Amino acid sequence: MPEGSYEDGAHPARHWHLLPDGRVQCDVCPRDCQLQEGQRAFCFVRRNVGNQLVLTTWGRSSGFCVDPIEKKPLNHFFPGSSVLSFGTAGCNLACKFCQNWDISKSRQMDRLADSATPEAIAQTAVRLGCRSVAFTYNDPTIFLEYATDVAEACHARGVRTVAVTAGYMHDAARRDLYAHVDAANVDLKSFRDDFYRTLTGARLAPVLETLEYLVRETGVWVEITTLLIPGCNDSDAEIADLCEWVAARLGPQVPLHFTAFHPDYRMTEVPPTPLETIRRARRRALAAGLHHVYVGNVHDVAGDTTNCAGCGVALVVRDRYEILEYRLDARGRCPDCGGAVAGHWSSQVENFGRRRVAVRIGG
Repeated sequence: MPEGSYEDGAHPARHWHLLPDGRVQCDVCPRDCQLQEGQRAFCFVRRNVGNQLVLTTWGRSSGFCVDPIEKKPLNHFFPGSSVLSFGTAGCNLACKFCQNWDISKSRQMDRLADSATPEAIAQTAVRLGCRSVAFTYNDPTIFLEYATDVAEACHARGVRTVAVTAGYMHDAARRDLYAHVDAANVDLKSFRDDFYRTLTGARLAPVLETLEYLVRETGVWVEITTLLIPGCNDSDAEIADLCEWVAARLGPQVPLHFTAFHPDYRMTEVPPTPLETIRRARRRALAAGLHHVYVGNVHDVAGDTTNCAGCGVALVVRDRYEILEYRLDARGRCPDCGGAVAGHWSSQVENFGRRRVAVRIGG
């Protein structure tokens, strides 16, 4: 079917196959949605049109903002730099605690107010001095065709790309997307499969597979975020299991972020995460041998600071998204002991700060 015959915003999708009964199966994620003519997948943005799968949100966004890179959060990927961030609509998970639910759970395509070609996004990033472009707010897994096209346009102009993702993908789609991505923050929402099944409608194993693939088989820089929800995934036993798995299977150099939950979406009855819970999790992770453990959604300068794994000296001191001190060279070496800190660094910090600037992109 020629592209021009699709509805507005639709684009040929990859990673699907036709079933013997005439339905189309999407092979992007483990949901394996099987669609009759006209039906949409669980994520809502992938659809059977004429017995072919299309992405209905190519070139359409829920909005663009320039953020500090630490907001993704990525603390070891050019600290202090600015990133042009955008998402689309829909999601392939069903998190009851989603904190971007107005975008990721949207079924209203009129939320996609901003139209932008990959070339326009890349050009805007260059014009605004953004070192990278982030696929965020909702998961790039479900708009991977758009994300990879944007990434190619960005790389042609020397702009890097970032994925903020739940990592819930099949292997072929995973390899496709991450061949075009420079850095990723992966949400490891829990280390219990029953949590994933009950509170996200997904499973744990594919997320762990994504993390191991990224760290072991690619050059993508990876950081992990775990949102600690009181009474759900914040027990000492679960935190210990998660930290030990990261240290053993991914390596102690992979940064781990523990962030605080606030009541939202379908879990408004759950209280916010206490600061002490976040600090306790950080202490446990450091005791498990992880070199770089951070906190989020709370104010804690010590928990925001990057320390040398060798001598322990503070190298990048942060107050939330503000860089207060920066002591690394472009190779990430500690000036005191000469040890290298894993990540991507500059000899001079840019310090974009706490700003968040809305941007309109046309074309």
